[in-house]
Amino acid sequence: MKIIIKAVPQRQDCIDYLSRHLPDALFCMDEKQDAMDTLLRSLEMAKNEPCIHMEEDIIITKDFLSKAIKVITTKPFNVIQFFSMRKKDIEVGSRWDRNFLMNQCFYAPPQYSGQIKDFAEKWIILNKPDKGHGTDTMIRDFFKARREDYWIHCPSLVDHRVMKSAIDPRRSSKRQSFTFVDPVR
Repeated sequence: MKIIIKAVPQRQDCIDYLSRHLPDALFCMDEKQDAMDTLLRSLEMAKNEPCIHMEEDIIITKDFLSKAIKVITTKPFNVIQFFSMRKKDIEVGSRWDRNFLMNQCFYAPPQYSGQIKDFAEKWIILNKPDKGHGTDTMIRDFFKARREDYWIHCPSLVDHRVMKSAIDPRRSSKRQSFTFVDPVR
């Protein structure tokens, strides 16, 4: 299984952190200041293999990989979201959902990265998103078009760092999980 991390070059400290803790991970560097382009290239890198897709602006939990693999073995043919910041995470816990939000860390089973990429290429033409915007919206629309649910795992295995968005600095830096525990520093 691949781990592919989408990253912007100016966040070298985040890249170094993830390289240290996930030494086998591959990085897909932003080349055009365009998150959608970077996502499409990361999906292409995954090919048809199972893959954990991440963004570099995260902190991982202790024993991240073993925890992720344990969850994946229970649902190897479903997309699994390993980051969530919804109140239902506390009220309900792990659950099926169709309203995909946030690309910080998710598992794509075999064939899914390619299927998402194919969908994205058509979606971009129809929706004409602003440069870099809409990556999680596109994945949400992928699930809605297929009438398919994905699994949200709680507690979150990663947390979003408190930092300005590289896509839109007006976004809140307070986009953290309510359930994340045991950070690795």
